[in-house]
Amino acid sequence: QVQLVESGGGSVQAGGSLRLSCVVSGHTYHNLCVGWFRQSAGKEREGVAVISTGGGRTRVANSVKDRFTLSQDDTRNTVFLQMNSLKPEDTATYYCGAVLYGVCPDLASVREFGFWGQGTQVTVSA
Repeated sequence: QVQLVESGGGSVQAGGSLRLSCVVSGHTYHNLCVGWFRQSAGKEREGVAVISTGGGRTRVANSVKDRFTLSQDDTRNTVFLQMNSLKPEDTATYYCGAVLYGVCPDLASVREFGFWGQGTQVTVSA
């Protein structure tokens, strides 16, 4: 079993920054795909960014790639999502997800991620 614990959400004004953290436990860290997803009211969960923990390869959604950066600290089994220039439309609950693949599936393949954290709320005010 993979356990995921997110932190770092909060409320910011437009243009501000937040860094989300996802601590991974319960499985060998360097053989996973870990990603950040978000879900706002009335919408389906969407992929934001994913990383293959073994090789460090990342994919970031086109809608945020100029503002969000995904990274990892494998000494702490932690994946980070740095979010800059936040916009009100970024408001959502952000979830960390994982799948037991060495290579990440497409960002749209949300259902392939079988392990989820509890989510952390990000609210961006205009």
